[in-house]
Amino acid sequence: MSNLLIKLFIKNYKDTTDNTVRAAYGTLGSVIGILGNLILCFIKISVGIITGSISISADGLNNLSDMGSSVITAIGFKMANKPADSDHPFGHGRIEYISAFIVAALIMLVGFELLKTSGQTLIEGTPAPEYSIVTLIILAVSILIKLYMFFFNRKIGKRINSEALIASAQDSVNDCIATGAILVSVGVSIFIDLPFNLDAVMGILVSLFILYSGFSSAKNTINEILGKPPEKELINDIENTIMSFKEFEGIHDLIVHNYGPGRQLASVHVEVPQNIDIVKCHEQIDLCEKLVFEKLNISLVIHMDPIDTDNENVSKTRDKLAEKLTEIHPELTLHDFRMTPVSDNRTNLIFDVVIPSGSKLNEEDLNDTINDLAKTINKTFTCVITFDRDFTGK
Repeated sequence: MSNLLIKLFIKNYKDTTDNTVRAAYGTLGSVIGILGNLILCFIKISVGIITGSISISADGLNNLSDMGSSVITAIGFKMANKPADSDHPFGHGRIEYISAFIVAALIMLVGFELLKTSGQTLIEGTPAPEYSIVTLIILAVSILIKLYMFFFNRKIGKRINSEALIASAQDSVNDCIATGAILVSVGVSIFIDLPFNLDAVMGILVSLFILYSGFSSAKNTINEILGKPPEKELINDIENTIMSFKEFEGIHDLIVHNYGPGRQLASVHVEVPQNIDIVKCHEQIDLCEKLVFEKLNISLVIHMDPIDTDNENVSKTRDKLAEKLTEIHPELTLHDFRMTPVSDNRTNLIFDVVIPSGSKLNEEDLNDTINDLAKTINKTFTCVITFDRDFTGK
């Protein structure tokens, strides 16, 4: 069913890197969400009014908010597909993250209102509503509809790497659990006469679950907006692609900028032998940048760092000092290493040190410690260090 809908309504559905195709996927997911939630909202609110059930009516209102969320998602995809302009040279892709955050905010709002209503009902001692077998059937069918919406949104969300659609899929799971809890309470209420209002208790439990899911979704989308580290798999793919060129000795200072799904830029420093032909090196860098774009859809800019690969003394000193760094912190690394003799009593070691993400190492103290360690290798060594921070989340 899902594949049939995709083939019917999305032209060139396999080309998920194309922004027009992505927008079509987003629109299709939103339309399915709007229609499904509209049907569920009408049915549940009608049943809730007839039976006097707070939890079923609240579940219907939850579906109404989901329908509004689908509308917001559709608008988000439409706006995100706008081409770059003078005010937004990198496009409008991050609007998807904003729309996902609005969805999460609506989820939390519904959860809060449901918690408030259920709590008041329990405190006031309002009698539990009376149900019928028809109510059970309606709730069971609504769970099946939501399960389909979950699988559909998750499928297309993963296919186009959309936080908004994945958030909608997660919300469908939450709805299934919430409605399932209500279904159990209805079944118990039909066959067992309880001394308290189970409907209100279930309303409280469902609302807490909805609040938690909304908070989790909001946290994920805020991380995207603020700029979370790239996925480790992506970092590995970039590094492996670059190092597939035999002329390149190593890489460092990799930074990936995310301007929305399918809109990523990256920069990296690549170490090359200092005696390499500069024209040939430039050709290899161009080829590498094009290969990364073709494989990963990332616009990469490479900065060339020449290093001395033929001097055995330089290589040995570099390796010894790199080993010494691990005594301070196992993830400390160095690059752009050079040795510059100044006099018989002094040799400058010029290099960069990468401080791991989240590390609280103090640069001034670290500089003194590394200089002391360098002098244990050779008392004439003096380190001239530039400290870098890792931006890949390693």
